[in-house]
Amino acid sequence: MSEENKNLNTSAPEAQENDALDLSEAAVDSAAKTEETEKAEAPKTEYKKKKKEGKIKSFMKSRKAKHGSIAIIIVAVVIAITIVINIVCGLLVDRFPNLKLDLTANSAFELQEDTLNYVSDLKQDVTINILASQSDFENNGTYFIQAENLLDKMESASDGKLSLKYVDLSSNPNFASQYPNVNWDSQVSNVVLVSSGDQYKALTLEDCFEYDSQYYSYYGSYQFTGTKIEQAVVTAILNVTTENKIVVDMIKGNGEQDYSSVTSLLENNAYQVNEVSLATSGMDDDAEFAVLFAPSVDLDDAAIDKLSAWLDNDGKNGKTLIYIPCADKVDTPNLDKLLSDWGMQVNDGYVFETSNDYLVSNSSPYAFIVDYADYYKDNLKNSKIPVVTSDTHDITIKDESTAHALLTTSTKAGVYPYDADDNWNYNDAISGEALNVAAEGVKTNSDDVSSNVIVFGSYMMFTKNFMEINSFNNSAYLMNIVNTLADKDDVGITIESKSLDSAELGVTDVAPGLVVLIIFAFVVPIGILVAGIIVWVRRRNR
Repeated sequence: MSEENKNLNTSAPEAQENDALDLSEAAVDSAAKTEETEKAEAPKTEYKKKKKEGKIKSFMKSRKAKHGSIAIIIVAVVIAITIVINIVCGLLVDRFPNLKLDLTANSAFELQEDTLNYVSDLKQDVTINILASQSDFENNGTYFIQAENLLDKMESASDGKLSLKYVDLSSNPNFASQYPNVNWDSQVSNVVLVSSGDQYKALTLEDCFEYDSQYYSYYGSYQFTGTKIEQAVVTAILNVTTENKIVVDMIKGNGEQDYSSVTSLLENNAYQVNEVSLATSGMDDDAEFAVLFAPSVDLDDAAIDKLSAWLDNDGKNGKTLIYIPCADKVDTPNLDKLLSDWGMQVNDGYVFETSNDYLVSNSSPYAFIVDYADYYKDNLKNSKIPVVTSDTHDITIKDESTAHALLTTSTKAGVYPYDADDNWNYNDAISGEALNVAAEGVKTNSDDVSSNVIVFGSYMMFTKNFMEINSFNNSAYLMNIVNTLADKDDVGITIESKSLDSAELGVTDVAPGLVVLIIFAFVVPIGILVAGIIVWVRRRNR
């Protein structure tokens, strides 16, 4: 190795060591300078910090901060109180549904007086099963929430006799098997099942809610327009709590018109309705009522004899026949003879009305309201609500010792004959006397027990279109007759459907409405005014 290389190899470690020393000294100098800088800047930072803290303390001591803090505290306290009140009110309303305040114009969420009186006097335990989970039921819409509120209030008003339950059929498949007489077909929309002991009754969607039938037929879905669940449930309770039901025979086999509305009305009011044929069997011995609904053919002699024997009841009486003739011209000599024996005669032709005070509409003189006679009027819930008839025959009282009128026209009514020609003048048909459109024949035995034959001149007045309109008394009047003759204490329960179409709030002069009116119209404004005056006076005096 040359001398030069030796020198290079020897000097390299020394040079590296010198470089490291230089770097170390530079780092020390830099750290020293940093420390000196921090020491120099420390008083400035401390000053800024103290200055900031001083501003905060000054602000907190200022009047603005004091008033702002008080305002924040007041707002927080008010919010907290509001939340607590809301929670407490929610718990109280859940526990006591009657505490809910209904401010709708038509009291859509309030039970009617008939319902309150009935459920508060229940003697038997009744279960109302809503056939869905609570959330699924409520999710069906506003009318279902309304229905739920009404059922909650019924349960609360019943003093423990009513029990409201939710049954999800999908998670409780064995529930339906306990009620074999209910139609559980998937096409039948059962929504409520009311039970008491061994008796039960299912209510469908159509029973509990009103809906637009035209919309349903066109689109295949429901557009609800009202709630009938209060009426449906009350009549179902009446049905399942009645042990010994009075039997009504509907006479069939003579080309009768559809009497399903009459059947439903009777069954809802706890009557047992059977169908009988006078040609094959005859009347039930235990039946107290029979209905012959608009037959299109006359009864034969044998059928008339069976009816007469049933009415006589071996001299014991106690039977009632309700006869409603067909609207069309039908020759019925046998039925005419039966009615004649009871002092009455149904005449041909159609009654028309010319008094504007009696017409239902200006479009037809054959649909009109009628006047009550002195019979079966007293027990009506509201005798100011009229009975309406249409396409009716008039009835002549042939024997006033046996028969009397029940419903009459005005003195401006007349009869349009079947055989009227072009020369017929309606003024000539008006006699100036009221016409009878319903009458009753009565026969009483020595024990003061009566049998009755009641005739209504129109079957149209007992069809669904007339029976379900709350502004007409057709259903109530028919049930009042039947209940009175059956000597039943309850004379039927008439409950109007509930609609939510009116969205405005209606504050009436009843107690809840008056309280709300006083609070929001007087208490709150006066309270705000007084608080403002106090704050203004205090600030001015400082």
